[in-house]
Amino acid sequence: MPQKNLLTRYKTVSTPDDKSPTVVDLFCGCGGLSLGFQQAGFKVLAGIDHDKPALQTFQKNLNTHALDLDLADDNWVEKCEEQIGVSNIDVLIGGPPCQGYSLTGTRNPNDPRNKLYNSVFVGIERFDPEVVLIENVRGMATLFSGKAKEQVINEFETRGYEVSWGILDSAEFGVPQHRLRLFFLAYKKSQIDLPKPIFTKDNFITCEQALDDLHPLDIEKGQFESNKYITKPISIYQKLMRSSGLKEVSNHEATRHKQFVIDTIKLVPEGKNYKSLPPGVGASRTFNEAWTRYHSKKPSRTIDTGHRNHFHYKQNRVPTVRENARLQSFPDHFEFCGTRTSQNRQVGNAVPVLLAQAIAMQIKKDVFDA
Repeated sequence: MPQKNLLTRYKTVSTPDDKSPTVVDLFCGCGGLSLGFQQAGFKVLAGIDHDKPALQTFQKNLNTHALDLDLADDNWVEKCEEQIGVSNIDVLIGGPPCQGYSLTGTRNPNDPRNKLYNSVFVGIERFDPEVVLIENVRGMATLFSGKAKEQVINEFETRGYEVSWGILDSAEFGVPQHRLRLFFLAYKKSQIDLPKPIFTKDNFITCEQALDDLHPLDIEKGQFESNKYITKPISIYQKLMRSSGLKEVSNHEATRHKQFVIDTIKLVPEGKNYKSLPPGVGASRTFNEAWTRYHSKKPSRTIDTGHRNHFHYKQNRVPTVRENARLQSFPDHFEFCGTRTSQNRQVGNAVPVLLAQAIAMQIKKDVFDA
């Protein structure tokens, strides 16, 4: 798909109303998955998490119930039903942790991480959704020789669902970031397949196309924060991120690095990582993503929660919360709450909004508009 069609694809959505299919989002975080569904015309009834700053962000931007509930306690489902005022929903979505979901042999029922994953199935039995979407790290597809994935599929099938699953790269859906995630899409009646890629490496949205209308914030010149755009939107992607007509932008504040950190960052060429540093420099950070400078002509690497492993493609600093939010396809009107550490964690944990919207559009087309 040509980049010029990006606006048409992702802006042509219906405004949710009382007739829109309904959604509850488990492990919602700041709301990347929910926002994608909302932009596709779904009515998000609630997001549930146990992270107060993330829920503040969710409430501020999604304008719906942000419920602070312990999903390891099965009583969450009664509390949720009481808050949203309905006993049936159309779609249940979420990204539960999988670290403790060891399905080889006997499971430990007391492992709280298993309990968290099981909350999805507790929600299914209570709300009887037509569609369920689970997002997780791609490694879960091969966890325990694939048995974890197969057990999730079995859990769905015993409840009367069929399942499509696959690994999607967000860059193939208009997000300026390579982020590969595993998705399970469970359905009862109408068959749903995960959406097909719409972009290839020849026309991916690049870091430069995503970010170069934002103030560059050269920290060596004392530029640490700005809420001003430096240009009108230049690329199609920038137009999409600024489509609400904002004159100012939030969460664009640079980290105040010490000089020796700045000097080290200067040594990393565009698109390269710690392997390009002189011997002995950065020796404590020698994992694959460490000290990686984004390439201006390519999508970014996967945004993480710590924010200190990646560098701006031009400036000698780590990206700001707003820059990483742009790379996660959060529109500029979406404002993050909490400390900067929390904001970075919220952004890094989120499902890219446009990827979520692409999946939601496919579900709406195959099930609710059919």
